[in-house]
Amino acid sequence: MRVLMLDLDTLRPDHLGCYGYHRDTSPHIDRIARQGVRFTNHYCSDAPCLPSRASWITGQFGIHSGVVGHGGVAADLRPDGMARQFGDSLRAGQAFTMIFRHAGYHTASISPFSERHAAWWFNAGFNEVHNTGQGGMESAETVTPVVMDWLDKHGREDNWYLHINYWDPHTPYRAPEDFGNPFADDPLPEWLTEEVFQKHRQHVGPHSAHEINMYNDATNPKYPRHPGSLEDMEDLRRMLDGYDCGIRYMDGHIGRIIESLEALGVLEDTAIVVMGDHGENMGELGIYGEHGTADQATCNVPLIIRWPSGLHNAVDTELHYNLDLAPTFAQLLDQEAHARWDGQSFAGAITGDAYEARDALVISQCAHVCQRSVRFGPWLYMRSYHDGYHLFPKEMLFNIEEDPHEQHDLAEACPEICHEGAWRLLHWHDAMMATMPEGCTTDPLWTVMQEGGPFHAKGFLPRYCERLEATGRGAAVPELKRRHPGEFD
Repeated sequence: MRVLMLDLDTLRPDHLGCYGYHRDTSPHIDRIARQGVRFTNHYCSDAPCLPSRASWITGQFGIHSGVVGHGGVAADLRPDGMARQFGDSLRAGQAFTMIFRHAGYHTASISPFSERHAAWWFNAGFNEVHNTGQGGMESAETVTPVVMDWLDKHGREDNWYLHINYWDPHTPYRAPEDFGNPFADDPLPEWLTEEVFQKHRQHVGPHSAHEINMYNDATNPKYPRHPGSLEDMEDLRRMLDGYDCGIRYMDGHIGRIIESLEALGVLEDTAIVVMGDHGENMGELGIYGEHGTADQATCNVPLIIRWPSGLHNAVDTELHYNLDLAPTFAQLLDQEAHARWDGQSFAGAITGDAYEARDALVISQCAHVCQRSVRFGPWLYMRSYHDGYHLFPKEMLFNIEEDPHEQHDLAEACPEICHEGAWRLLHWHDAMMATMPEGCTTDPLWTVMQEGGPFHAKGFLPRYCERLEATGRGAAVPELKRRHPGEFD
């Protein structure tokens, strides 16, 4: 058997046709979904890019692996310490890719990720690493030729695992100009009305409607699909169309890979996995074009698994983490689970067998804000430790089934649900701290806080307050100064 892993950066499930999107963004991904299992409640445990892939590769929550942010101490994996042997724990079988190596597979990766984030551990277990060399700024036309060359040389061989990383849905939205806009006549999502948009125009914080590029409205003529600010509904359309064009453009390149596997005569014996590392706020919580919160928009990610001997055209609605992928694939390939993994297998969802389901998930974000949230029943309970200058309240509560775009905070109206969310978070945290690696006593979220706050926030507030004054939102400045006095020392 062969395994193709499509690691698609910044991909929201609800912008794919197979997840119910009204735009035709993903015909080739939709085809894969019809031939496999589509997971509707799959979440990255830790967001965004670096923490998410750390959890996937290590099979651990960020609180255990140490990776919860994009800079500082909390962007590095915890070392094995005194327990380290000649090889480390990743080589000994903890790393996701080592599952395939131990099962006799030849492993290859086509990705710039390890260099982009100086995350060299990401390469653990790969026989080959092809760095496409642009640090995540690649468009699909740079990645696909490398894929085709690899398949021409190795595609007919048996027992390979090929990881491919596409970046086109990530900002700045970069589908080539000659690709056009297949969505020019399609309506915007129904929830993004003029009234909602005008409320978002009053929001403060990086990546709000006034400053898509974090703290200012700068633009780059190389990326006409990616505006610097959203002044009206036409700007909003340009941005959302840019994101969707990135998905459709990438999907076309995925179609080329599928056609190549068919031409080689190996498609039927190739497992295909479609996954995202995180989603993208597209107006949720007043944020546009960023994966900046511990919420549904950022942490709910697509997962589609087409397993040759597995279920076809099936949907699984149970709660899963991306760190569950390691024990799941270990079970599918008859490998032993690693002692360090925090995840639990859901292989039964792929094979049609019974498996143990979760009743809740805890999701975290410490790169743009410091938040932890609990997903249980229809609820998303969010707790902010650092608001990332968005002036979020300490607690927020959303009914995700009725309000998937998080427009109605029910925290004040439903204190008993907040109490349950807080209890679940405390219970999880106690369990995590009780099972920390030897010698580790610090929650890395608090390491981030002690270092001055999230990597993408700290140090910008004085200049940002000047911008708020200049753009008619100065009323927020006193509260920002009250919450973050250390930024003005």
